[in-house]
Order: sequence, then C-alpha cells, then structure tokens
Amino acid sequence: MAAAVAAMAAEEAEEALGLFTGIGLSEAKARETLRNGALSALLRRAVLQARSALGPALDKATGTLLYNTAARLKDPKHLGFLVDYIARREILTDLQLSAALEYVRSHPLEPLDVADFERACGVGVCITPEQIEEAVEAVISKHRAELLAERYHFNMGLLMGEARSQLRWADGKTIKNEVDLQVLHLLGPKTEADLEKKPKVAKARLAPAEKQKVAVVENGDMGAETQSLLEQLRGEALKFHKPGENYKTEGYVVTPNTMALLKQHLAITGGQVRTRFPPEPNGILHIGHAKAINFNFGYAKANGGVCFLRYDDTNPEKEEEKYFTAIREMVEWLGYQPYAVTHASDYFDQLYTWALELIRRGQAYVCHQKVEEIKGHNPPPSPWRDRPVEESLLLFEDMRKGKFGEGEATLRMKLVMEDGKMDPVAYRVKFTPHHRTGDKWCIYPTYDYTHCLCDSIEHITHSLCTKEFQARRSSYFWLCNALDVYCPVQWEYGRLNLLYTVVSKRKIIRLVETGAVRDWDDPRLFTLTALRRRGFPPEAINNFCARVGVTVAQATMEPHLLEACAREVLNEHAPRAMAVLEPLKVTITNFPSPKALEVLVPNFPADESRGFHKVPFHQTVYIEETDFREEAEKGYKRLAPGQPVGLRHTGYVITVQNVIKDISGRVIELEVTCTKSDVAEKPKAFIHWVSVPLACEVRLYERLFLHKNPEDPSEVPGGFLSDLNPDSLRVVHNALVDSSVHSARPFDKFQFERLGYFSVDPDSEQGKMVFNRTVTLKEDPGKA
Repeated sequence: MAAAVAAMAAEEAEEALGLFTGIGLSEAKARETLRNGALSALLRRAVLQARSALGPALDKATGTLLYNTAARLKDPKHLGFLVDYIARREILTDLQLSAALEYVRSHPLEPLDVADFERACGVGVCITPEQIEEAVEAVISKHRAELLAERYHFNMGLLMGEARSQLRWADGKTIKNEVDLQVLHLLGPKTEADLEKKPKVAKARLAPAEKQKVAVVENGDMGAETQSLLEQLRGEALKFHKPGENYKTEGYVVTPNTMALLKQHLAITGGQVRTRFPPEPNGILHIGHAKAINFNFGYAKANGGVCFLRYDDTNPEKEEEKYFTAIREMVEWLGYQPYAVTHASDYFDQLYTWALELIRRGQAYVCHQKVEEIKGHNPPPSPWRDRPVEESLLLFEDMRKGKFGEGEATLRMKLVMEDGKMDPVAYRVKFTPHHRTGDKWCIYPTYDYTHCLCDSIEHITHSLCTKEFQARRSSYFWLCNALDVYCPVQWEYGRLNLLYTVVSKRKIIRLVETGAVRDWDDPRLFTLTALRRRGFPPEAINNFCARVGVTVAQATMEPHLLEACAREVLNEHAPRAMAVLEPLKVTITNFPSPKALEVLVPNFPADESRGFHKVPFHQTVYIEETDFREEAEKGYKRLAPGQPVGLRHTGYVITVQNVIKDISGRVIELEVTCTKSDVAEKPKAFIHWVSVPLACEVRLYERLFLHKNPEDPSEVPGGFLSDLNPDSLRVVHNALVDSSVHSARPFDKFQFERLGYFSVDPDSEQGKMVFNRTVTLKEDPGKA
C-alpha cells in the first residue's frame, strides 16, 4: 500500500515537472518549485487552465506570466480569474500583471467590478509606435538644452521615466529603443569625451559642531539621529498598510463585514495613524521597552498620528501603583506624550459583554480542565468543548458571581493558534481586588482575549509588538472577526537585548532580594529608571534605538554601544567641572595672593561662547594621588620631583620642593612653588585640581555580570546569581569636587575633567553630594 502511494506521488511529480518545463522553466527551477507544495499546486492549476484554452504548447512569455501569477497572488480564489485574462491575451506584460495583482489585493470582496478591473490593468489598451515616437520626441524636446550640454553623460533614465509616465502600458523595451534612436539622431555617435566617466561630485563635509548636532536629540524633538529613526518609520519605509487598507496586509482575514467596518473606522479616525504602547504594570521598564516606546510613539509621530499609553492591567495580584507611575514617567522622560492614558480595565464591561456574545455564537465555552492539564502545546482536548451554549452562558455567569474557586473554571475560545496551542483561555477566576475596579470582578480577561479587543475599541491602526507575539497573530484576527468588530493589523518587530545583563522581572527581584543590587533603579541594571539614575540622557537612549534600527530580527547589543551614544550627548551637553577622587594635599609656598583667587573655567572648552564658571584657587589645592610619583619613570609626564606640571585653567606651573610622608612612608602632602606659565618652561602635562572644595561621595560602576550571557547555563552553569562581578561597584567616600556644582540637583550631569561623565544621585544631602559615574571619557578597549 505504502509503495503504491509513493509510486503515485512520484508519477504526479513527474507530470508536474513536465508541465513546468513546458512553460519555459529550467529543470532546476521546476524542481525547486515542486519543493514548495502551495506554489506548485497553484502553478499546476494555472498551467492546466491555460492549456485548456490555448492548447498544450504555451510560449515562454505566457509561461512567465503564469508563474508570476502563482508566485505573487495572495488570495488563490482569484487565480482562475487572472489566468483567463492571460489565456485570452488581454494581460500581456508583467506591468499589467502587477496592476492586476494589486487590484485584486485591494478589492477583497466579491464580485469584482470587471470594467473597473480592466481599466486599472490596461486591458484592451493599444499603444502604437507613432504614440511612442511622439511621446519620446516631446520629452527630448523638453530636455534638449541639457542633452546638448551634457551629451551622453545626461541621465537617460529620466527620459525613459517621463515617456513611460505618459504611456503607462507601453512596452518598456520599445520606449528604450526609441529613446536611444532619437538621442543618437540629436547628438550623433559617442565621442572619446562621452566615453570618459563623469567625475564624482564631492559631498559637502559637516563641520564638527554640525556633526555633533546630528547625533543629538533634544527633549524628544528630532535631531538628525532621531530624524534617521523617523525616516525609518515614515510612510512607505516599513511597507506597512495605510490606515483603512488593513485588507492589503498578508494574512489579514476579510469577512463580509470587513469593508463596512473599515469605512466606520476611517470615519472615526479620519485616516489618522494610531498606535499604542501597552505595558503590564507589574514591573519597571527596561532598555528593551525603550525600543518599543520609540517604535510605537515614533511611528505615530513620523506619520502624523497619535499613540496611546494603555496599561494592560488584567493581572491584579501583580500590579502596584508605583509601576503605573514609573512607566508613565519613563515614557515622558524619553520625550513622548501619550495621546491618551488608558487601561484595559476601562473596558472590562464591554469585554464581558463580548465574551457573552462569543459564547452565544458558539465560539467559546466554559472548561473545567486544570491549569496543569492545558499547559504546553499538546494538551488533551477539553471534554467540555461541545457543551451547549446555554450551559456555558449559565456557568460563565456563575464564574462572574464567584461560585467557582480559582482554577476550577475558565472560559476558552475555540481556535487553534499558529504554534499549535488549542483553545486559549479568555477568562479565569481570581479573587483579588483590582486597584481600579475594586471587588466588582472576580474574573479577569487574559492577554489573548483582551489585547486585540482593546486595540479595536481604540481604533488602533498598527498594533506593533515584538516577534514572540507572531504566534498570536491569527488569534488576534480570529477574535475580532468572530465578534464582527473592527480588526486592526498586528505587526511584529525584533526585540532589543543587551549582553552582560538580565531584564526579566523575576530575576531582577531575585537580585534585589539577595542584596546584589539595591532596587529596580540600581545604576548597574538596565532598567530605564536605573539608566536615568546612572546619568544616561534620554536622548542617548533614543539615539541608541535609532542606531539599532527597526529590525524584524532580534538584536542583541554590547553595552559599550549604548555608552558611546551617551558620550556623544554628554560631550555636547554636560558642563565641565573638576573633581579629585583620591586627594593629595598640595601647599603652594609662594602663592601670589594672601587670599583665594578666582579662576574662570569654560563650561565647554571647545566652545567658550557657552559661558564660564568661577572656581576658587587657594594656597592649598588637592590633586589626584596618581598624578604624583616620587620618581619619574620613562614616559611618565605628570608631577614628580624635578618635573613640573601645569594646573589647568590657572595659568600657573607648579614645581615640587618638598615631599611630606606619614610614619608609614606614605606621601600625604607636597610643598610646591608656582610660576606663571608665560615665563615658565612649557610643562609636559596639565593636571586637574580642586581648591576650597566640596566633600562628596562618588560611585564607580562596572558591569554587574562577568559573562556576556549570565542566563545561559552553557556559559554560566551555576546560574546568573553565581556570575555577579564582585567589583561592579566601588564607592569613593572622601572625594572632592569644585564648588561650581554646589547648586546641582539630582540627575544634573557634568564632565569631571580627565575622569568621565557623572550625574548627581538622588541620595545627595545638604553638605554631602553623591555622584554616579555614567561612563568614562573614552571606551575601555578591554570592554569592546
């Protein structure tokens, strides 16, 4: 029996191979087509239909049209209709075929308007050689002066395009031949000068200040880097559907009510793009969410639309008010303002009403299988799947009244998802008060049920979500259509992940509970609150998302790429100050004034027009311990006996006269003399310093984990908690900073000269400021 079936299949394959090579496909192409079951079935139908009309011998041009029809047609129900036109020689070119395919894609409902279809596809239109000659002559006459000046260096494609625009259905080769002929008649044969390559025009180079401007986004407004992101998201860049043209999306299910619902949708939105960012309020947003925020809000902004911030608050036992607040703060911190702030719970009444309707339509049922029984992709079928509608309605009402305990009953939808999961749960029992609705409900809807219906209620045009939700796309369409409500389109994009970190809520909670980090905003984490606390500007995070790009594939990035974006923004926006982490006292024995002098320090040395600040310069200054050595080794350029250095911004050079040590032999003070730099020999180096300083605490951060993938058991067999970097935080308790920062507030940012970029931490108190190092001035080559 099996041998007979195999023999029959082989025979059918040979027959199909003969059909495909008979229309001009090479044997290799024909065999490749056979491996695609859906394509080969469509092509076989098309060829047999064409042969019944034209006979067994089909020319290669017809064969090419048939192959392209089968390969490019989205809805197979139109195959016979299109093949008829090809067989009757009414669709003759690929241009006509493309127009025909676009027409049937954009007119999903039957019957098609045949006259309108034929007008759209150029059926019956005959372009004569005389018409082509006249059109080309008119175009050449228009550009005659440029042609005579540039000769064969002129862009001939321009002539082709303009002539083609006048004669849409004309054959492209015929137009090209006519253009070549008339250009030859005008210019004559090519000369040696015509054969030389046209010199390339050098692009104007940006000045340094302009380059920096390109990389920066101010307060959520477009700089050139975000301009780049918006260009990625604007218009046709992503091949997304236009509002109201949902049916043009591959896989979108069209019902008899679809076009009427889309018409109502357009009347409500006015054709406006609408997106939403729908976080669960049970944790803090992380760097991956930054991409989602930029994508959803950015796509709406780039296309003149609006974006909702909608909290998916359907799991009350895990939701806390602090998460609602923090999420909105982070969205606004990144520079975006929601069109409206909504909650899934706003629609609980409507969602319940629709659940009753779903049951009445025979598309949902109450099930009593336990959670453990229906987990995974191959659970046993529910024995209650075919229970009477009236029974499910009564039991669902009992669920709402609290007559079932948690886990004793669920409402399930009758569908199979892409990943094979059968009958996903729509409602479950939870005796947990809701932060907004209180004790009104003891049943709560699931994501699979809630998400698409909330999108429908808010008339979202583009439901943008990460790639793991692709398996839910069919259920998204199914549920909207099962209820005959407006159906948005779900589009997926790749997640953004970072190496050397964890972002899952559960694992961050474990880090907090074990004391590995202080809280969700510990600056070693990559939550958005942690990045803000560490000092990362929102513009840098937006720029980072722009550089990652709008990708379908998952992107896993190195942290140093985010740090590079931070340096670019901070270099332009963080004013300079001086700080000393390991102070060494220096006494200037010949200080030129009995009291402190005031030194002007530029806020931005590369652009002094942006102002100065004053710092005191006194007989006693403090320098970094590492900026002094008792012996100047080869290559060492800073302070040592016999080797003076300049003090930045003072105009003075200091020379060591005496080294003072404690009883252990440690250097605790230097006595030096100073000389005006305009009379002293130019020193090998200039060092930073502080005088009459403020005491401060400085926190220096490194990576929290030692390995790139701390969650990967093959890389870290002991689990992520075993991979903690013991040197991820070093606290400098007795650092000193110049007094120019005395009025700084939490999150203010500075470049401490020669040390890095730092941000004021909210732990700062009167008399003791705390600074977090955001990034070093330059990338550590060992981390790249």
